[in-house]
Amino acid sequence: MPASAAELVALLDVESLDLDLFRGQQPQTDRQRVFGGQVAAQALIAAMRTIDRDYAVHSLHSYFLRPGDTAVPIIYDVERLRDGRSFGTRRVVARQHGRPIYYQTVNFQRAEEGFEHQDRMPDVAGPDDAVRFLDLMRARGGVDADALAREWAALDIRYLGNSRRGLAEDPDHPARSQLWIRVNGDLDDDPQQHVAAFTYASDMTLLGATLVPHDVTLGTRGMQAASLDHTIWFHRPFRADQWLLYDQSSPSASGARGLAIGRVFTEDGRLVATVAQEGLIRLRPETSEGAGS
Repeated sequence: MPASAAELVALLDVESLDLDLFRGQQPQTDRQRVFGGQVAAQALIAAMRTIDRDYAVHSLHSYFLRPGDTAVPIIYDVERLRDGRSFGTRRVVARQHGRPIYYQTVNFQRAEEGFEHQDRMPDVAGPDDAVRFLDLMRARGGVDADALAREWAALDIRYLGNSRRGLAEDPDHPARSQLWIRVNGDLDDDPQQHVAAFTYASDMTLLGATLVPHDVTLGTRGMQAASLDHTIWFHRPFRADQWLLYDQSSPSASGARGLAIGRVFTEDGRLVATVAQEGLIRLRPETSEGAGS
């Protein structure tokens, strides 16, 4: 996986093969399948390459269809669905071995003035008072934290807590998690680079919020977890190399699926994005007994 901000930018910089056809490279990784955030971000970059820069992405909606193969590049085929005066729409299919592995629909809008309101940012400790995610993993044991550090060196994640540990009790919302996240290094001033980098990072930790009430984690033995769909609404401009509060909650888990919602705030309290993801959270029956202990 990318070890720096520069490597992350290079990974997401898809190669143009033909009109509306792009190829995404793969990083060196020990993962058995392609990280979902990588596919989503590369697909978004491909879509942005086909529309005038006067249009900014305001939402993307996507489905993960098959696990990606980390040994071969990914081909991104962009379809131009609409080019209007205010809005534009693109659909992207990601393929490997001749089969689709991911679909994304992206909507763009020219900047315009309008009504303004937003949720208030939660009252939380700052990133300097939060626990480094890697330190948390080391404390839990059972993982190779050094290998994890190498895999995710391009991101800086600081954990604030969840509904079971660290956050105030809220019976109306039993599955919550909060953390600070940013790209670990400097990006340039290109807004497209920042939305793509955040799209990459947005797939980190979100599904874990769905497991909080059950006292298991994505790393629990026997846990099968995978992103099924992923949506981001971009509300306001932001920088992905500055701290963003990822305020996560899961309103429901059922049928071996969990739904998680994430609100994304800047340090000064601006709500800049909302993320939603549903994923597979299946604990194999033969290992479920005592899994939460």
